[in-house]
Amino acid sequence: MPKKKLLDVDTLWRLERLGTPSLSPDGAQAVAAVTRFSMDDNSASSTLWLLSTLGGAPRALTQCGQKDGQPQWSPRGDRIAFVARREQEGAKDEEPQLYLIAPDGGEAQRAATVATGIEALRWLPDGRRLLFVSWVWPGLKGEKAQAKAMAEFRKRKESGYATSETQYRHWDHNLPMGREPMLHLLEPGLDGRPARVRNLFEGTPYSLQRSEPGANTFDASPDGRRVAFAFDPHPEQRIENRHAIAELDLKSGRIDVILQDADWHFAAPRYSPDGERIAFVAQHDARKHTAPDQLAVWERERHTWDVVSGEWDHAVQAPLLWEDDGQAVLLMAEQEGRKHLWRFDLPDRRAERVVSGGTLQGFDKRAGVLVTLADAVDHPARLTAHLPGQPPRRIESFNDKVLAGVAMARTEEVWYTGAQDEPVQMWLSYPPDFDPKKKYPILQVIHGGPHTAFGDAFHYRWNVQTFAAQGYVVACVNYHGSSSFGWAFLDSITHRWGELELQDIERATDWLLHKPWADAKRVFATGGSYGGFMVAWMNGHVAAGRYAAYVCHAGCFDWTAMFADDAFSWHAKELGAFYWDDPEQVRRQSPHAFAAAMNTPTLVIHGALDYRVPDAQGLAYYNTLKARGVDARLLWFPDENHWILKPRNSKQWYGEFFDWLARHDMRPGRRR
Repeated sequence: MPKKKLLDVDTLWRLERLGTPSLSPDGAQAVAAVTRFSMDDNSASSTLWLLSTLGGAPRALTQCGQKDGQPQWSPRGDRIAFVARREQEGAKDEEPQLYLIAPDGGEAQRAATVATGIEALRWLPDGRRLLFVSWVWPGLKGEKAQAKAMAEFRKRKESGYATSETQYRHWDHNLPMGREPMLHLLEPGLDGRPARVRNLFEGTPYSLQRSEPGANTFDASPDGRRVAFAFDPHPEQRIENRHAIAELDLKSGRIDVILQDADWHFAAPRYSPDGERIAFVAQHDARKHTAPDQLAVWERERHTWDVVSGEWDHAVQAPLLWEDDGQAVLLMAEQEGRKHLWRFDLPDRRAERVVSGGTLQGFDKRAGVLVTLADAVDHPARLTAHLPGQPPRRIESFNDKVLAGVAMARTEEVWYTGAQDEPVQMWLSYPPDFDPKKKYPILQVIHGGPHTAFGDAFHYRWNVQTFAAQGYVVACVNYHGSSSFGWAFLDSITHRWGELELQDIERATDWLLHKPWADAKRVFATGGSYGGFMVAWMNGHVAAGRYAAYVCHAGCFDWTAMFADDAFSWHAKELGAFYWDDPEQVRRQSPHAFAAAMNTPTLVIHGALDYRVPDAQGLAYYNTLKARGVDARLLWFPDENHWILKPRNSKQWYGEFFDWLARHDMRPGRRR
């Protein structure tokens, strides 16, 4: 039997990545986007595939597009809507547009040409009309005026971005200058009929949230007469503002605010099957900014709302999906480093796990058929059908052939006593050929957030399988502050960043070094974003020699200078003060204040398009180390953001990462 090869970066990028499924009304078929990458061309292309939940091979539905995505099956079952940029009838899309295609194939048709483009979509129950989001100039009336303004904007010679908004950029892009995300109603122009587009917010003060106004921010009632949407009611929109929910009557255009509370943040509205209730996500933000998202329900008859999951110490994640009988809501929630699908029973106020993770990434349910998209640390995302009375069954095998000859690392879950003498979870992944009688280097990989978790997931940008394949025992600690372990655990680090997390990581290293296979001279710590903050923090707080080297990707270095990021108005909530109100409170949580103690060699990686942690953070850290005479190396990408998304850049990232570790790894045969 031939020996399996180890997972390398090229193989990682040969894997196809599946998107969230949408089911046909009868539940017999699902449609999902599949993205493929080319290392040679340094590009990606996404096409739509049909997958039978009853058996049979997947079938490609689209072939002509390069970025076909967000597929949504019509309630009538006759068409599938999706967003794409294409060329059709001699016209090339300058902005993403909405396309329709029949499930049995044929050529996709552009449903309309919207000059300002389309960002998210949702069908109305009649299967004839759609809702979509587009960024438009709020003072203009009609599509012609918007198209004219867009044409003039494209012709401008100036490149400057001018704004008076507090929230003006997000992650890696400036928000459209002078425009707002608004809901539109579309009657597609097909079979010779002209398309009809109406801005539902035109002439009103309403718009959707400025950051990621996706399809979960709005919903249509089952009778197609109303639309519920979440919005920011404050005159000045900020990333931390508490949102309200309003309801729009499609016939009259009247908008009524149905959910608003000064102490609560509301999001992700979803109508019940009878339209008389709306499930939504509620966060008691006034209690604490870290308070968990909870499931709540609004009742039309009494015009009241209630948090129904208040006794369940889990953070609820959208989308929400009502069961057909209106007695329960399907939702996603993390639990101890895994993300499951849950059914929350409303009469009993009880959560029941429906599908266990790994990490659930998406789901849909129609006609009693459930389809889930989930990955795990030992496999990329897969689509699985769950039919009543039958065992779960995978409905695709896109990556099976590529992975058939690859040896995967064994991963185990470990619990140890961390800070405050509380239990802390750690994932350990061993090299595929691990022999406990030999000595191995340790690689601590510290997650970002901080309020996220290292889960049982296949992470492309920090893939533990590729790390373990290099011969490292990979340790991923869900330190204090991580999600999925209850609110008290998550909130414990607030206003004292670095303290408990460092204790957790150091106790994990102690735990590891007590193992006979651990080599104390070859211990490394790496991390991205908040994990990058942590390795910079460790460099100023952990004695030199404890770790052979660090890798800091997109790490926070100076909390005062971090005020250049896209979430600056949120800092005081986590740090405990703005830097001008209590400079010492901010300074004592900032790695740069401890630069005099930094002596451990560090690879610093950053992208110029990173607006969450601006690249000046990485450059300042690197420059500081060089000024101090500390061994350091810089990898800077002019065309990447908080993540490394291009195949060739990713290959360079992994190459520099592994070369840096090898340079400081004293294994025999390793380059120094």
